[in-house]
Amino acid sequence: MIKPDKPANEEARLAALRSYAILDTAPEDAFDDLVRIASAICGVPMASVSLVDRDRQWFKAQMGLEDKETSRDSAFCAHAILAPDDVMVVRDALEDVRFHDNPLVRGNPNIRFYAGAPLVDAEGQALGTLCVLDRQPRELTAHQLEALNALSRQVAKLLELRRVSRALSLQLEDRHWYETQLHDYQEHLESLNADLVEQTRTDTLTGLPNRRAFAAALDEALSRGRRCSVALLDIDHFKIVNDTHGHAVGDRVLVEVAEQLRSAAGGRGTIARYGGEEFVWLLPDADPAQAELACQHLCQAVRFASMALPVSISIGLAHGRPEEERAPLLERADGALYTAKRNGRDRVEVAA
Repeated sequence: MIKPDKPANEEARLAALRSYAILDTAPEDAFDDLVRIASAICGVPMASVSLVDRDRQWFKAQMGLEDKETSRDSAFCAHAILAPDDVMVVRDALEDVRFHDNPLVRGNPNIRFYAGAPLVDAEGQALGTLCVLDRQPRELTAHQLEALNALSRQVAKLLELRRVSRALSLQLEDRHWYETQLHDYQEHLESLNADLVEQTRTDTLTGLPNRRAFAAALDEALSRGRRCSVALLDIDHFKIVNDTHGHAVGDRVLVEVAEQLRSAAGGRGTIARYGGEEFVWLLPDADPAQAELACQHLCQAVRFASMALPVSISIGLAHGRPEEERAPLLERADGALYTAKRNGRDRVEVAA
């Protein structure tokens, strides 16, 4: 194992870190949420916001990790802060001379893959990293690396927000002004985080395109004057699945249904997860009769699928009218879906 060097500006870096008064503080949802987003985007089981102190790394937020801190000598993040402008990626720790005999590799949590984006403050000091980890070797796509970098900037902004909030609370007597400033900072941060989440177009659970990707595909088809059929699909009695068997089983059902829909669709049009237990199928230039037959086939495919927990689906199908826009087309499909539910479920209803 190669111990990490200390940055040339180590004392200034430590002074900057301590100015945030964040070490050894309680968990906070805002940091936890960013860690969960990083884990989901990169598809890994472990992630953390790690702050590199003089002799340790301390986790402000963590997912899939048991310890609250580790020695700096064994910390991957202590190496990552040496290059503040780059994401440090270790594809396989067993093949890296710096880490192959590291106790965090040879023992719990058995790190094999690491990617850490440094948390850099406004003065250029690297305070720590936002990192994602796995117990098996892997590589990240350019999109995932870009998203991890973007998320690290959000963590740095959140740290700065925290420092500003603390300074305001200590210095300002005008409580109304303080609360207004804090609210504005929080709204700005939430807006940035919402934009970041929206950057991904893939549903992390099912691997299908998400609602945003579907909307873009439908808008593009309509802008080209194509006449589209849209089917809204809903898993019947899904709330009972979650209430009876738990959300883990519910998630497994969603994944299995998504696979059945993808297979049954056979590459025709765009199948996407619309939200919750609802899916949507876009069929550009589809003949109405063929589109209805294809939806009947989807119903049957799910009904007779070999799954751990048998379920059925209801479908509302709407055929696009000349120059019809997205919103009214989806509203008609949604109305047909509710008709299918009222008429006994496990069926296809076509909008008038």
